[in-house]
Amino acid sequence: MTEKRKDILTQCLRGAGQVFFMENALTGALFLVAIAYASYAGENWTTTIGAVIGLVVATLTARFLECDEESVTSGLFGFNGVLVGIAIPTFISASPELWFYIVIGSAMSTVVTAALGAMITKSWGIPGSTGPFVLTGWLLVAGAYTFGALEVSGDRPELVSDYVQGVATIPSNLELVQIFFRNIGQVFLLGNEISGAIILVGIFIASRPAGVAAALGSVIAMATAIVLRADPHSVIQGLYGFSAVLTAMAVGVVFLKTSAKVVVYALLATIVTVFLQGSYDVLTSPLGLPSFTAPYVVTMYLFIAPKKLLAPHPHRAVENHLVTESTS
Repeated sequence: MTEKRKDILTQCLRGAGQVFFMENALTGALFLVAIAYASYAGENWTTTIGAVIGLVVATLTARFLECDEESVTSGLFGFNGVLVGIAIPTFISASPELWFYIVIGSAMSTVVTAALGAMITKSWGIPGSTGPFVLTGWLLVAGAYTFGALEVSGDRPELVSDYVQGVATIPSNLELVQIFFRNIGQVFLLGNEISGAIILVGIFIASRPAGVAAALGSVIAMATAIVLRADPHSVIQGLYGFSAVLTAMAVGVVFLKTSAKVVVYALLATIVTVFLQGSYDVLTSPLGLPSFTAPYVVTMYLFIAPKKLLAPHPHRAVENHLVTESTS
């Protein structure tokens, strides 16, 4: 394998790892294994194929546009692409046109990543994170309704008014364990607890503090959703926890220096994310759109913006999120 191909492979694997803020090729490889396992268990390989296409296309697009080299090397242009690649076949039926849609959408995510980097990151010091994925994913799924060659078929969130409130029961011990890991797996839109466990192992390999934050975020989200009697089906599938897991990691470990004050701050942010998850499910359902990681993105933006009041974390990921404009 030539040095150039090794560089591309490493950048792609780091891109997968950056979904959970981890600039680690081994961690990224484990994340891809988790995606593949979910495809195997569900006997549907479109999401794995889409993930690989999205990851590679987004990374190559960044190289072609000569985006900030350090950011490309760190995988910061690949992680939104891999999420787009998973999300589109999750909500749109497989067809030849679907793969074209994924390729264009993944390239688009790189442009959106650079645009948000030039606006909010350089101006306000707030990382774009999965914001480009949310924006790109919403536009692609919404657009699919107008194209006869594409069929939106994935599960859509239901309105809270459609649920019978107040009859939720506390899940069994086995279901609690499944929820814990599914909260983590659902960041990749994987409702599989084994995949969630593999992802958590990958996080711990890259960073123990990040692994602890992810685990605590999952527990806090699960407890909050159960106490507030959220829809049992959604809770069991991990749909109230995945954004909260990212928030716990971002606020508690990645973008702020961990301290007693920051831990309490991250706890508040994690619970707020669960609230916003319910809000977004209500707001996006009439549009026929999933919320994706929007609850995390909004919470993270709000809680990281006043970071001057706290101690910024000297984590490389923070510096690498400062995406510079591409040069021609």
